[in-house]
Amino acid sequence: MQAEGNFIESDMFASLKPGDKAAVLVVHFGTTHDDTRVLTIDAVNKKMTEAFPGVEVREAWTSRIVVFRLKARGIQKQNPEEALAQLKADGYTHILIQSSNIIEGVEMESLRKDVAAQEKDFKEIRIGTPLLFTPEDYEATIAAITPNGMKDGAVLLVGHGTYTPTTAQYAMMDYMLKAKGFNNYVVGTIEGYPSFDDALAQIKKSGSKKIQLMPFMFVAGEHAKNDIAGDWKNDLEKEGYEVSVFMEGLGQNPAIQDIFVEHARFCATHKYLDIVKKKKDYAKGVEKYE
Repeated sequence: MQAEGNFIESDMFASLKPGDKAAVLVVHFGTTHDDTRVLTIDAVNKKMTEAFPGVEVREAWTSRIVVFRLKARGIQKQNPEEALAQLKADGYTHILIQSSNIIEGVEMESLRKDVAAQEKDFKEIRIGTPLLFTPEDYEATIAAITPNGMKDGAVLLVGHGTYTPTTAQYAMMDYMLKAKGFNNYVVGTIEGYPSFDDALAQIKKSGSKKIQLMPFMFVAGEHAKNDIAGDWKNDLEKEGYEVSVFMEGLGQNPAIQDIFVEHARFCATHKYLDIVKKKKDYAKGVEKYE
């Protein structure tokens, strides 16, 4: 088996034995906004179905608040635990999980814990990586989003952010944008670092008078409509800037959708080698996998 980073080649679907059943579970944070759901969540689910012909594709939503609000509207969505329990009841033995999370943050941590609690119920479960995982992912994301950015002003990408150290991934995106020559791009987050003030300081140094706000989130829902198109836009206009909003979630971008699909395909043919197993192997003298 060839090693690629912390992954080794292993084709899950090709390894199925008589009686085994495989499914793909696409996991989203979720949204109460039907308009953006159709353009992002539903669109990615459709592409996953096309990417894995003949394989059952289902979805789960991780936001308990969103699921609760939708239930009040008569719309039922399963969380990952419920979706896995249903897959088990339906006789599925091998599950490939692909989330539409942007970073390896608290939502991915929560998903991994949910899965670990039910892993024993299946012969194998694999979890694909979020949008930003390897440096190549950042490069592909930059190539996907920059065609939509304005050329004669600053483009401010606004992510959700997090208070954990994983907020550094947004700073890495900012760094790589500039390393690729997109010096008019700035990254800010609503709940983390870089903050609004950090982003504004960069824009002031650039001398730009126009700013294009662009959600750096999977869906253009509550945060995009209220925080970005509302608070951030108003605050920037008070600073004297001419502000426009590119009101699209990353999930609407076909190239971004394709990155998630490629992550799922990679997950289907590569198994993650966890650090506990690697250390045990190192203790036995194993230095590489091939």
